[in-house]
Order: sequence, then structure tokens, then C-alpha cells
Amino acid sequence: MITDQGKFDKVLKITHELLQIQDLDMLLEHMLTEVRTIVGADAGSIYLVEGATLKFSYTQNSTLQKKLPFGKKLIYSTFSIEINNQSIAGYAANTGLGVNISDAYHIDNYQPYSFDKHFDETTGYRTQSVLSVPIKTSGGRVTGVIQLINAVSADKTIRGFTSSDEAIVQLFADSAAIAINNAQMTRSMIMRMNKMVELHDPSETVEHANRVAAYSVEIYEVWAHKKGIPEREIQHNRDTLRMAAMFHDIGKISIPDSIIRKSGELTAEELKIKQQYTIYGARLFTDIYSDFEEMARAIALSQRERWDGSGYPGHVDIDTGLPLPGYERPDGSAYGLNGEEIPIYGRIIAVANAYDSLTYKSSADGKISTPDKAARDKAVEEILAGSGTKFDPDVVVAFVGCLDIINSIGERYKDMPKGV
Repeated sequence: MITDQGKFDKVLKITHELLQIQDLDMLLEHMLTEVRTIVGADAGSIYLVEGATLKFSYTQNSTLQKKLPFGKKLIYSTFSIEINNQSIAGYAANTGLGVNISDAYHIDNYQPYSFDKHFDETTGYRTQSVLSVPIKTSGGRVTGVIQLINAVSADKTIRGFTSSDEAIVQLFADSAAIAINNAQMTRSMIMRMNKMVELHDPSETVEHANRVAAYSVEIYEVWAHKKGIPEREIQHNRDTLRMAAMFHDIGKISIPDSIIRKSGELTAEELKIKQQYTIYGARLFTDIYSDFEEMARAIALSQRERWDGSGYPGHVDIDTGLPLPGYERPDGSAYGLNGEEIPIYGRIIAVANAYDSLTYKSSADGKISTPDKAARDKAVEEILAGSGTKFDPDVVVAFVGCLDIINSIGERYKDMPKGV
């Protein structure tokens, strides 16, 4: 059994590893997994401060996870709560103090906070011990809350969290604050760049980029497990893919407004110009200094390739946009990449992007429709119909295998009507 000192040492080692994770979603997932492991918590959640509220940003529950079929994940929705003393997490954020409760159903009457039983009543889960710890910067500003549920003893019974557990989790939270801040700044930068694309092309919303990136991570994970890729490699690639996928349409910023915003059908010449956006996007990453830049370039360049070789831009020189020697079509364009010539991340983005574009559609007044079951079913039918022609059949299988998670992600990144 690991000693308390061993736990403190592990916290220091893990927080160093957290600084290497650049994507916010991947960071929160890794954080919660690690801190739950250290103190033996069955479940837990992470809330992040957004203005005057706490946003429920990530959750895990081992008991409920074990009830799911192999390979399936828990589906959850994000929500926000007020930062005040009425909820346990809200109290921790509002006061900057940790809360350690041995039984959530028997909280002392003099406490200002109470336990919301809704989740337990809905799922049949029984929350007992609760440890809620604020995440604070070095200056003492609260940026979030880690809330752990049901500490598990060696004999598998539920126990209360100890004072040592509380100290360990607080150290973890304070150390992780730097990693969270770094990841938030990275996400903010990426969102701003995507906002520039949205201002140029209103159909390419920030929420669309977020959804496609999140879908892609889920599809990749299912695909990679089926291919037997080592878990450590999968986790590394998930972090990189989550960020790189958000740049899939970044090249559209280089296409003239007269073409991007044209309401009628494009001429052959206009279509040729528009399709150059894949090359323009790839050119942003010609100087490769990291796995992220390499993946972002591959995605930007290859996401419009088709499994049967009829996509674009094909075998081209990124610097000139011209076909590579030996790959010229009679009309002067390049032969497309086909099959596994297309980088796997481009094949994955192709499916993720198609599904989102088919389900979240822009109307004439610029509003984005929220998909219903019929729209989603029709989109799945179109993707299945394109398996083996437009799309890699193995990627389509992976997509279908995580469709429930993909649809739940869509609810987290809803588009707002223009002008709101």
C-alpha cells in the first residue's frame, strides 16, 4: 500500500507531466484520472470558473462505467452553477476552503450548503463521502474546483476522505492550476484564430471547430484501439489531435469574400480557387517544430481527400500548389490521394466534419439549426453510404462505434444564433 509520503511524491511527478498536456479537455481528463487514483476515489468531477459561475467541465465514475459495455463511455452534459455557499462545490469556490463530508445525506444543519440528490436519484448511484477542493493560483485566485466522491478502502467499502487525502488533493489542485492556466491560454488562442475564420465565413463557427475536434478524438480512440496501437501512444495523439483538428479549416481565411460568401453556385474557376484553402491552411505549418504542427499540416491538407482518390488537393507541392511530377491529370489538376495514402487524421476529420456539417446547418438568416434525431439519422445514413468511396470504411466503423458520445458532445458545443 502506498504511503502518504509516496502519494505526495507522486503528486509532484504527475503535476510535472500535466504541464506537457496542452489541450484543456485532455488535461482535465488526465487530472481527474490521476487524482482519483492517488486517493482511491470512485468518482469525481472538475468545475472551472467562468465569470460568476462554476462550469461542470468533466466527470468520471468507476461504478457506473463498469456497468457499460466494453469500450463505451459515460455520457454527461455540462452545466453551470452559481458561485455561492448553497452547493458544496460553490462553497469551495466562493470561500476558497476545502469541504470534507463523510456522508452527503447527513450534512450538519448549521452548514450553509446542501447536497443535490438529483444525480443519485437518476442513476441509482449512492454518493457518500465527498471531498471538494478549490483550485487556486499562486496569488490565491480560485479558478476551479476538484470534487471527489466515495473514497474506497482496501476492502472495497466506502470510507471518508482523511485529512491526509485533503492535503494531498489540495497540493495537487494548487500544482495543477498552472497547467490549467496554460491550457486555457492555448485554447483561447486557438478559439481566437477560429473566430477570424468565422468572421470571414459565417458557416465555419467556433463551435463547429470545437465539435469536429472533439468528435475526431473519440473516433480516433476507437479506431486506434481496434488497430492495437499502444495506450501511451493513443493518449499522446489524442492530446495533439484535439488541438490540431481545430485548425482544419484555417485556410479559408485566405479565400476572397466574393467566393466564400457567394450565395449562388460557384463557377469552375471559383471552385478551383476555393479548394486552394486546403493548401493555404497547410502552408501555415510548413516549418515543423512539433508533433502538433506536423499533424495540423496533415489535417489541413488532406481532410478533403476521398478514399476512392477523387478528392482534393491531391499530390501537390505545398509551396506552389502545383501537381507533383507524374501526378498531373489531363486538366492540369493533381490526382487525389486514395486509400491509406491519406493520413489517418485527415481520414478521421473527413468523417467528423461531414457529420457536423450534415447535422448543424446554416439557414438563410445565419442561424444554426439544432439537430434532431431525424437529422442525425439522415447524416449517419449518408456517411454509411459514403463508406468505401468518400470515407475510410474502418473510420466509419469507429464513428458508428462512438456515435452516442459524439451526439452528447454536440450538446456541449451548441452554436448560438448570429447577433446574440
